[in-house]
Amino acid sequence: MKYVFLLCAFTFIFSCSKERKGNIVREMVISDEVEKKPETDLLRLEAKAEEALKFCQSQNLNSDFCILIDMSLHSGVNRFFIWDFKKNTVSGKYLVGHGCGTHSWSKDDSRDNPGFSNDDGSHLSSLGKYKLQGRGYSDWGIHVKYLMHGLEETNSNALKRFIVFHSWDQMSDKEVFPKGSPEGWGCPTISNNAMREIDPVIQKAGKPVLMWIYN
Repeated sequence: MKYVFLLCAFTFIFSCSKERKGNIVREMVISDEVEKKPETDLLRLEAKAEEALKFCQSQNLNSDFCILIDMSLHSGVNRFFIWDFKKNTVSGKYLVGHGCGTHSWSKDDSRDNPGFSNDDGSHLSSLGKYKLQGRGYSDWGIHVKYLMHGLEETNSNALKRFIVFHSWDQMSDKEVFPKGSPEGWGCPTISNNAMREIDPVIQKAGKPVLMWIYN
């Protein structure tokens, strides 16, 4: 009877230990899936750049470079790209914030699933192609903003909604994944240092610059 009891106890302990190890392995797998950082689809980016160049040439926009913003990516990773048309490559990449909508301002509640709207008061970003033209003073960041002229039905109210391109003190210079970037009221916002790099380039562009926000 004593040996039967010891055998049962050993079997129970072994079973629990095996189950615990199995749970640890499953937790590690789940953790890896959750923490896996999304990567940029370079083929998609190249396709967008090719289409963007044709658009710039047809609309008399700057054909040296453009700005591509891929909102399908998590807001904690770089999704703001400066595309060099001459070298056919990315010359700069940064974090960019989007609109919070009904979520809390300056939080990251929609970091991996943003909403979009062209409606005034929606506090959401608008998809589509924009012409950056008109540099002015901003109350935010390094006090530089660019007016965003919406060129499509999906972003035609940008000026009316005061949607502008500017920097924000709360935006990070480096990727923050799995956290997201702080969300504002619809403006594409970048870090102050990013704007210090990009602003001179836009000023020297000669022609209006294309900013294309897509999902």
